Formats: sequence, structure tokens, C-alpha cells
Amino acid sequence: MTLSGNQKRKMKSASRLYAVQALYQMEQSGQTVEAVTQEFEDYRFGAEYDGDAMIEGDPDLFRLLVDKAVNYQAPIDQLTDRALVAKWPIARIDPTLRALFRAAGAELAHSDTPPKVVISEFVDVARAFFPEGKEPQFVNAVLDHMAREAKPDAF
Repeated sequence: MTLSGNQKRKMKSASRLYAVQALYQMEQSGQTVEAVTQEFEDYRFGAEYDGDAMIEGDPDLFRLLVDKAVNYQAPIDQLTDRALVAKWPIARIDPTLRALFRAAGAELAHSDTPPKVVISEFVDVARAFFPEGKEPQFVNAVLDHMAREAKPDAF
């Protein structure tokens, strides 16, 4: 089966959302990367909840984001901390946002995806988790700062 460009984009978008969920789950439960990655790929990608089917994820992007976010957590957290206000280190940030910044930082630092695409995609993820809040604007500002430091040549 050949996928259209739009289907591939939707799968990549879904993978970013799944990566944030997986990183959050790992932080809350203490599960290993292997266990969470396997669970998501076996049971979450394309799963049905209350009759609504979830989109299949792109396993390669999902694994890259989760793996790099875990293996490069310290430098990604430092990059995030530099983008945050001094009074709000990453440890004080909402755990969902912390997972989002780690996944986005992994993609910014360890992929060829253009920074503007990464920012736009993760702002959309923030909207999914915080549809009524100011978090999407906050995410946009923090990721813009992170991207300018991680990939200054892209701006």
C-alpha cells in the first residue's frame, strides 16, 4: 500500500503526539523506553477509543523522538531551561509540557525536519492537550527560542 503525502504527514503528526504521551507515561510510571515504545506501537497506534479510531503513527519518527528525548534528556532540558524564564526551570513546568519540550527538543536537535515545521507541529500538540489555555502560545515562544539556539543557520 502506497501512502499519500497527506497520510504521511498525518502519521508524523500522530507520532509527535504519541511521543509526548509516551514520555509523560515514562516519567509518571517509571517504565522503560522499550516497554513504552512496544506498548504504543502494539496497542496505541491506530487504536479505537469510544468508536473513534486513532491515526497510525510513523514508527521511525516515534522511536527517534522517544529514544533521543531519553538519551539526550540532559542537554535537551538545558536547552529548554535557557528558553524558559529564570524563575521557571523545567522541573517546575507541567509534566505534559515537559514531555512536549523533550520530544520537540529531540526533533530539533536530532533530525533534518525544518525548525518551523517542528514548532508548528508541537504547537498543534499543545493545542490538543490544552485547547482552552495559553500553553500553545507559551510553547511557540519556548520552541522558537530553542530552535534558534539548536539550529541558528535555519533562521
